Amino acid sequence: QVQLVESGGGLVQAGGSLRLSCAASGSIFSINVLGWYRQAPGKERELVAHISSGGSTYYTVSVKGRFTISRDNASHTWYLQMKSLKPEDTAMYYCASGIGDLRVGVPRSWGQGTQVTVSS
Repeated sequence: QVQLVESGGGLVQAGGSLRLSCAASGSIFSINVLGWYRQAPGKERELVAHISSGGSTYYTVSVKGRFTISRDNASHTWYLQMKSLKPEDTAMYYCASGIGDLRVGVPRSWGQGTQVTVSS
């Protein structure tokens, strides 16, 4: 199994930046597609971004141009760089890993979540 530990959340003002990180351990050979999800109170969980083993990326429309997902295979770590943050970005953010396209599949492993709060 894979264990994921994420960090980097916090409170920022609108327009600010934040970088989330996720470190994997355990059965890291099974890691293929890496992603970030978020869930705000009263809303469904959504896929924010993912990156494949080949470096292909996906972003949900609302974060395109503001968020960047990256991957460091040597350290088995991936990141979500968030810029120009908006209050509507406020949510619990979860990293996840899977073996297929997260737009159509289900992650195999989840991080514990890190809170991102963006003030007006």
